[in-house]
Amino acid sequence: MPEYYSQEDVQQILQLAIAKRGIDGDFSRVQLLEMADELGISPDSLQQAETQWLAKQDEFKERQQFDIYRRDRLKQNFVRYLIVNFFLILVNLVLFKSANFGLTIALIWGLILALKTWKTYEMDSEEYENSFSKWRLKKQIGKSINLAFDKLLNPKP
Repeated sequence: MPEYYSQEDVQQILQLAIAKRGIDGDFSRVQLLEMADELGISPDSLQQAETQWLAKQDEFKERQQFDIYRRDRLKQNFVRYLIVNFFLILVNLVLFKSANFGLTIALIWGLILALKTWKTYEMDSEEYENSFSKWRLKKQIGKSINLAFDKLLNPKP
Protein backbone atom coordinates (compact mmCIF):
# COMPACT_ATOMS: atom_id res chain seq x y z
CA MET A 1 0.00 0.00 0.00
CA PRO A 2 1.29 3.46 -0.82
CA GLU A 3 2.40 5.77 1.96
CA TYR A 4 0.87 8.90 0.41
CA TYR A 5 -2.35 9.49 -1.47
CA SER A 6 -3.50 12.36 -3.61
CA GLN A 7 -6.51 14.37 -2.48
CA GLU A 8 -8.63 12.79 -5.20
CA ASP A 9 -7.55 9.29 -4.16
CA VAL A 10 -8.44 10.03 -0.52
CA GLN A 11 -11.88 11.28 -1.57
CA GLN A 12 -12.54 8.16 -3.64
CA ILE A 13 -11.32 5.78 -0.92
CA LEU A 14 -13.43 7.48 1.76
CA GLN A 15 -16.45 7.53 -0.52
CA LEU A 16 -16.10 3.77 -1.11
CA ALA A 17 -15.58 3.12 2.60
CA ILE A 18 -18.69 5.09 3.54
CA ALA A 19 -20.71 3.29 0.86
CA LYS A 20 -19.54 -0.13 2.11
CA ARG A 21 -20.15 0.77 5.72
CA GLY A 22 -23.40 -1.14 5.52
CA ILE A 23 -25.50 1.33 7.48
CA ASP A 24 -28.77 2.17 5.87
CA GLY A 25 -30.09 5.67 6.19
CA ASP A 26 -28.68 9.14 6.13
CA PHE A 27 -26.09 10.87 8.25
CA SER A 28 -27.17 13.55 10.67
CA ARG A 29 -25.64 17.01 10.75
CA VAL A 30 -23.97 16.11 14.04
CA GLN A 31 -22.37 13.06 12.43
CA LEU A 32 -21.17 15.21 9.55
CA LEU A 33 -19.59 17.67 12.00
CA GLU A 34 -17.96 14.81 13.91
CA MET A 35 -16.50 13.31 10.72
CA ALA A 36 -15.17 16.68 9.64
CA ASP A 37 -13.60 17.19 13.07
CA GLU A 38 -11.94 13.76 12.93
CA LEU A 39 -10.53 14.61 9.50
CA GLY A 40 -9.22 17.95 10.75
CA ILE A 41 -11.66 20.03 8.71
CA SER A 42 -12.61 23.29 10.37
CA PRO A 43 -16.29 24.13 10.90
CA ASP A 44 -15.88 27.19 8.63
CA SER A 45 -14.47 25.08 5.81
CA LEU A 46 -17.25 22.57 6.27
CA GLN A 47 -19.85 25.37 6.22
CA GLN A 48 -18.40 26.78 2.99
CA ALA A 49 -18.32 23.33 1.40
CA GLU A 50 -21.90 22.65 2.47
CA THR A 51 -23.07 26.00 1.07
CA GLN A 52 -21.28 25.30 -2.20
CA TRP A 53 -22.78 21.79 -2.32
CA LEU A 54 -26.30 23.16 -1.74
CA ALA A 55 -25.82 25.69 -4.56
CA LYS A 56 -24.74 22.88 -6.90
CA GLN A 57 -27.75 20.82 -5.88
CA ASP A 58 -30.07 23.75 -6.63
CA GLU A 59 -28.44 24.28 -10.03
CA PHE A 60 -28.69 20.55 -10.78
CA LYS A 61 -32.43 20.63 -10.01
CA GLU A 62 -32.87 23.71 -12.19
CA ARG A 63 -31.03 22.00 -15.04
CA GLN A 64 -33.33 18.99 -14.70
CA GLN A 65 -36.36 21.31 -14.89
CA PHE A 66 -34.85 23.03 -17.93
CA ASP A 67 -34.23 19.70 -19.66
CA ILE A 68 -37.84 18.65 -18.99
CA TYR A 69 -39.04 21.99 -20.34
CA ARG A 70 -36.98 21.53 -23.53
CA ARG A 71 -38.23 17.97 -24.06
CA ASP A 72 -41.84 19.04 -23.51
CA ARG A 73 -41.42 21.83 -26.03
CA LEU A 74 -39.97 19.35 -28.52
CA LYS A 75 -42.93 16.99 -27.96
CA GLN A 76 -45.33 19.86 -28.61
CA ASN A 77 -43.52 20.68 -31.85
CA PHE A 78 -43.64 17.02 -32.91
CA VAL A 79 -47.38 16.75 -32.22
CA ARG A 80 -47.98 19.99 -34.11
CA TYR A 81 -45.91 18.61 -37.00
CA LEU A 82 -47.98 15.42 -37.12
CA ILE A 83 -51.34 17.17 -36.98
CA VAL A 84 -50.57 19.86 -39.56
CA ASN A 85 -48.86 17.54 -42.00
CA PHE A 86 -51.54 14.87 -41.72
CA PHE A 87 -54.12 17.55 -42.51
CA LEU A 88 -52.09 18.98 -45.44
CA ILE A 89 -51.48 15.57 -47.00
CA LEU A 90 -55.14 14.62 -46.55
CA VAL A 91 -56.31 17.88 -48.15
CA ASN A 92 -53.85 17.39 -51.03
CA LEU A 93 -55.07 13.84 -51.61
CA VAL A 94 -58.73 14.87 -51.56
CA LEU A 95 -58.39 18.00 -53.73
CA PHE A 96 -55.56 17.11 -56.10
CA LYS A 97 -55.36 13.31 -55.85
CA SER A 98 -51.65 13.80 -55.12
CA ALA A 99 -49.73 14.48 -51.93
CA ASN A 100 -46.68 16.16 -53.48
CA PHE A 101 -47.17 19.58 -51.88
CA GLY A 102 -48.00 18.11 -48.47
CA LEU A 103 -45.04 15.72 -48.59
CA THR A 104 -42.67 18.53 -49.55
CA ILE A 105 -43.77 20.58 -46.56
CA ALA A 106 -43.57 17.47 -44.33
CA LEU A 107 -40.01 16.74 -45.46
CA ILE A 108 -38.78 20.32 -44.97
CA TRP A 109 -40.51 20.67 -41.62
CA GLY A 110 -39.24 17.20 -40.64
CA LEU A 111 -35.68 18.28 -41.35
CA ILE A 112 -36.14 21.37 -39.18
CA LEU A 113 -37.68 19.21 -36.43
CA ALA A 114 -34.77 16.75 -36.65
CA LEU A 115 -32.31 19.63 -36.19
CA LYS A 116 -34.29 20.91 -33.20
CA THR A 117 -34.25 17.40 -31.72
CA TRP A 118 -30.49 17.18 -32.11
CA LYS A 119 -30.12 20.64 -30.57
CA THR A 120 -32.38 19.67 -27.64
CA TYR A 121 -30.34 16.59 -26.75
CA GLU A 122 -26.93 18.23 -27.33
CA MET A 123 -26.16 19.25 -23.76
CA ASP A 124 -22.42 19.84 -23.77
CA SER A 125 -22.41 22.96 -25.87
CA GLU A 126 -22.07 26.64 -25.23
CA GLU A 127 -25.48 27.12 -26.83
CA TYR A 128 -27.03 24.88 -24.16
CA GLU A 129 -25.45 27.03 -21.45
CA ASN A 130 -26.75 30.21 -23.11
CA SER A 131 -30.24 28.74 -23.43
CA PHE A 132 -30.16 27.62 -19.79
CA SER A 133 -29.05 31.09 -18.65
CA LYS A 134 -31.82 32.78 -20.64
CA TRP A 135 -34.43 30.32 -19.31
CA ARG A 136 -33.20 30.82 -15.75
CA LEU A 137 -33.30 34.62 -16.09
CA LYS A 138 -36.79 34.48 -17.60
CA LYS A 139 -37.92 32.27 -14.72
CA GLN A 140 -36.41 34.65 -12.12
CA ILE A 141 -38.01 37.68 -13.76
CA GLY A 142 -41.36 35.86 -13.75
CA LYS A 143 -41.00 35.12 -10.04
CA SER A 144 -40.12 38.76 -9.32
CA ILE A 145 -43.12 40.02 -11.27
CA ASN A 146 -45.42 37.57 -9.49
CA LEU A 147 -44.09 38.68 -6.09
CA ALA A 148 -44.55 42.33 -7.01
CA PHE A 149 -48.16 41.73 -8.10
CA ASP A 150 -48.85 39.71 -4.97
CA LYS A 151 -47.56 42.57 -2.82
CA LEU A 152 -49.67 45.08 -4.76
CA LEU A 153 -52.84 43.01 -4.65
CA ASN A 154 -52.43 41.68 -1.12
CA PRO A 155 -50.75 44.41 0.94
CA LYS A 156 -50.00 43.43 4.51
CA PRO A 157 -51.05 45.98 7.18
